[in-house]
Amino acid sequence: MKVLPLAILSLACCSCATVKTISPDNNHVQIEHQGKKSYCEEIPRVYSGFSYNVCLLNGEPSRRENIGSTFGNVPFFVIDAAFSIVADTIVIPYTAVQQIDKGSINVN
Repeated sequence: MKVLPLAILSLACCSCATVKTISPDNNHVQIEHQGKKSYCEEIPRVYSGFSYNVCLLNGEPSRRENIGSTFGNVPFFVIDAAFSIVADTIVIPYTAVQQIDKGSINVN
């Protein structure tokens, strides 16, 4: 029974969007979905993983539906957003200091 909380915590800490945005190279992150770039210009460092997922929805229009890969008809970015909220909450002490020191993260 003690393994389940540890497994959930491990999954939350490995959230893709949070990992991509926790310490980006040159204060810059590329946000695009199937070749369509996001219209976001910057995202805050606090809750940056969740902001990354929101920016995936704010992008160039497409002539066809392209929600990407799904799990049980739920797009992966929705699942990742849920884990990102948990992971972003855990790293708030670090990201708050980084937000003050370096400012927001530039996008595209």
